[in-house]
Amino acid sequence: MSQMLALTIVLAILYIGDIVATRTKAWIPSVFVCAVLFLIGYWTFFPKDIVSIAGVGPVVATMLMYLLITNMGTLLSLKELKNQWKAIIISLAGIVGIIAILFTIGAMIFDLKTMIVAVPPLVGGVVAALVMSEGASAAGLEDLAVFAIVIYVIQGFAGYPITSIVLKREAKRLLKEHQQGTLHTISQVKEEENAATEQPKLFRKIPANYNTEYFKFFRLAFVGLLAYGTSTILASIVTVNALVLCLVFGVLASTIGFLERQPLQKANGFGFAIMGLMLFIFDGLKQATPEMLMRIIVPLVVSIVLAVVGMYIFSFIAGKILKVSPNLAFAVSLTALYGFPADYILTNEVVKSSTTDEKEREMLLSRMLPPMLVGGFISVTITSVILAGIFVNWL
Repeated sequence: MSQMLALTIVLAILYIGDIVATRTKAWIPSVFVCAVLFLIGYWTFFPKDIVSIAGVGPVVATMLMYLLITNMGTLLSLKELKNQWKAIIISLAGIVGIIAILFTIGAMIFDLKTMIVAVPPLVGGVVAALVMSEGASAAGLEDLAVFAIVIYVIQGFAGYPITSIVLKREAKRLLKEHQQGTLHTISQVKEEENAATEQPKLFRKIPANYNTEYFKFFRLAFVGLLAYGTSTILASIVTVNALVLCLVFGVLASTIGFLERQPLQKANGFGFAIMGLMLFIFDGLKQATPEMLMRIIVPLVVSIVLAVVGMYIFSFIAGKILKVSPNLAFAVSLTALYGFPADYILTNEVVKSSTTDEKEREMLLSRMLPPMLVGGFISVTITSVILAGIFVNWL
């Protein structure tokens, strides 16, 4: 198979996934559609290395992960994190609920290694799934390597509809209070959006035409290099995953003004990076046989159900203590199952379907969107990568 034929086929699959997700308003996730199509391809006429033939090998995927995780760090506003401290606590409570339920009930039903592999992908997204899948492969646990990828692909089926339901209930409650005159719009959302468009502090004096795409890529790569170097230096003392440090360094670099917010998007590289990383994710399915999927289907479903139960219980308790409505608290904890941009899309879709009044929509977004975004960042972007870096050493 030629490179361009392989590339055309895999890109067609990604596009079909997008079409289905758009037509169903994300009730059928694009990653699920793509995974099914890749599995059909691997079981029929795809060469096992079709993704590598297309040009996305492990080296390229690693490069993209460094850039994407560093870019994710720039999305985290320290001011927003400070203002949304309740969302942070609730998100962490939901993660504790996942770990508590899976490491007790889950470990009794199945085995500890299965639960170790399950937790980081359930708490996070693509990076955590990749780390655990590669760790399981290195440990000779091929079933669990596929298990990590499939959990990432499937968990949205639980997260999307439940989140939509609880957010609609929260929107109904907020609208009732707003119509009674007890709630008003929080202007902070627009302030954050305006801040996101500013030039980084350290480079505001340079002409805009010197802040080219290559300069943005260079600065992203430099921050990733610092993270990698720090991880290497610390290796003799403590093992810290370089991707975790990419996230931390991304936050610091945007805070001091070395990186703007979302530099990868502004360098017109985000779409390509996501494409490459998603293809590498689906490359992990080449080891999956029908027999293997039958072996992991039960732990897969049970793990997701137990995770949702754990999130509900612990977020409910945290919400009660912090005086946050149970619906919003549960929704914030559920962001662990999908993260950004699904948390943004779901919240906007619920707001649009809840009212046609622009002022009411603005009020709902100002109340619901910040905690949802912060919850997703804390679980998917930060905690899942940290847990994956720790748990992979236990396999």
